[in-house]
Amino acid sequence: MIAPIDVTNIRLETPRLIIRAWEESDLEDFYEYARVDGVGQRAGWKPHESIEVSKEILAGFIAGKKTFALQLKDSGKVIGSLGLEAREDGISIPESMQGREVGYVLSKDYWGNGFMPEAVNAVAKYCFDALSYDYLTCGHFLNNQQSRRVIEKCGFTYVTTVDYTTRMGTHEQTMMYVLYNPNRKR
Repeated sequence: MIAPIDVTNIRLETPRLIIRAWEESDLEDFYEYARVDGVGQRAGWKPHESIEVSKEILAGFIAGKKTFALQLKDSGKVIGSLGLEAREDGISIPESMQGREVGYVLSKDYWGNGFMPEAVNAVAKYCFDALSYDYLTCGHFLNNQQSRRVIEKCGFTYVTTVDYTTRMGTHEQTMMYVLYNPNRKR
């Protein structure tokens, strides 16, 4: 079952990040990383061609209430996003269990510094401890080994490989993983 989520008033902190709802004032930071070639394609979307595209997508993030902005504590700059999506992509999980799929993207300037595992772990802890989710799922395209490393570092377990149709209309073999709430018996 898809668990409810509303990130509007959630604020999580890690040693280096503030994880919070998106705001209209984040537009410049969002466009700065979303327009870079090689960033969006790893998550199945094209680089943003204009700030207007970013503005429209940002409005969707705000209205959807399921996507966090990842903000650096030291500078206030937004460097990525982490969404709690509704799809499960072929993973067999009992209907009685509630959870969501984690999806994320990070500015290319910050790859390889451990920011995404820091953010995923904080959000997973929140989902399990505060929201009592039973599970989280996560996936990566076969060619996205950096995302695979994030998923592994966060303790997810491989379940299956599925065919995923991206927003660009391409088909990507996607390895899917699950992380069960460690506080609950299955």
